[in-house]
Amino acid sequence: MTTPLDTISLVGLRVHAHHGVFDFERENGQTFVIDVTVHLDAHPAAAGDDLASTVHYGELAERVVAAVTTDPVDLIETVAERVAAVALSWESVRRAEVAVHKPDAPIDADFADVVVRITRDRGDGS
Repeated sequence: MTTPLDTISLVGLRVHAHHGVFDFERENGQTFVIDVTVHLDAHPAAAGDDLASTVHYGELAERVVAAVTTDPVDLIETVAERVAAVALSWESVRRAEVAVHKPDAPIDADFADVVVRITRDRGDGS
């Protein structure tokens, strides 16, 4: 029987960036809201009270901000993939769930949010 993984979540990280297909989105930028959940076995970190055995959520936040604010792209799907790659860069992370919210998307309708959600597993077979 496989032991379920534990999670660490970073929810509602607000980042100003310049992604989008329209020129004004690239020029002016807008707020993106990022949610990241990493799945890992937290037991080794807890047993040894060892930060190196887990994900430092402050460092995760800094790396996510860096990934979101650099190199503007058209699609928030691309942004989500970048964030997942950041989350999976920790050796202890087995799976990453990412949501990229674009609450100010240029849509001519009354709406609350646009969200792209992805789940990525570590590709090394572990």
